[in-house]
Amino acid sequence: MTARIIDGKAIAARLRTGLAARVAMLGFRPGLRVVRVGEDPASVVYVRNKDRAAREVGFDSATIVLPEATSEAELLGVIAGLNADPAVDGILLQLPLPVQIHPERAILALDPAKDVDGLHPINAGLLAAGKPGLTPCTPKGVMHLLAEAGVPVSGARAIVLGRSVLVGRPMGALLLAADATVTMAHSRSRDLAAECRRADIVIAAVGRAGLVRGDWVAPGATVIDVGINRGTDGKLTGDVAFAEAAGHAGAITPVPGGVGPMTIACLLENTLEAALVRRGA
Repeated sequence: MTARIIDGKAIAARLRTGLAARVAMLGFRPGLRVVRVGEDPASVVYVRNKDRAAREVGFDSATIVLPEATSEAELLGVIAGLNADPAVDGILLQLPLPVQIHPERAILALDPAKDVDGLHPINAGLLAAGKPGLTPCTPKGVMHLLAEAGVPVSGARAIVLGRSVLVGRPMGALLLAADATVTMAHSRSRDLAAECRRADIVIAAVGRAGLVRGDWVAPGATVIDVGINRGTDGKLTGDVAFAEAAGHAGAITPVPGGVGPMTIACLLENTLEAALVRRGA
């Protein structure tokens, strides 16, 4: 068996094209502000890509870069200003933050209606309750991938490896809302291999390169690899041993080129949704 490759780059491109068409029909440009504190190399690259993608779909996008030594009080002041700015529909606070800033306090300071990363406790609570809100971008992107690939979710057995606030927990909530039977697995789970073999959908988001081996995957299962790990050779790899798993799976995402492009596309989708809700459109 050779798995079908789920092309996240192509799916994300189609989503961005659709968003651009919708923005072109509006009488305004949705406003996105990205706040970056310091010069973390990965954050610099991510933010540049996000800003470029936002401009390409027609957003009013700008990045606010604060020095590494910025105090928590100073950052909270910047966030308060963006919360109050009627031209700003979405605020993305780029993580990680410097050690002197408590990330939970910074996230709590965001206006939930502008929290396009979906990390504010109010948005997390709405998701857990199955009510409308802004959804974390990576899990939302995974749901797009499953839908575009024609993977049946309702009634399926799904396992999420990882219970992070950014991916694992919201991923489980989205799958449950789509009527999947969901198993949440983590570092304390017993016999992960056996748990994975029972699943129709395997979503790996633990940050351990090659954790999921080929014989963990049931024949024909769908494997979504959220992991991004950089090897000693500088190459990116996922949490799934791709070549092994592709011999068992029915469909699988690559790393890179799978989930990653969807995260930015869904950030843009969230920003447009936030803009429309704020304006009652």
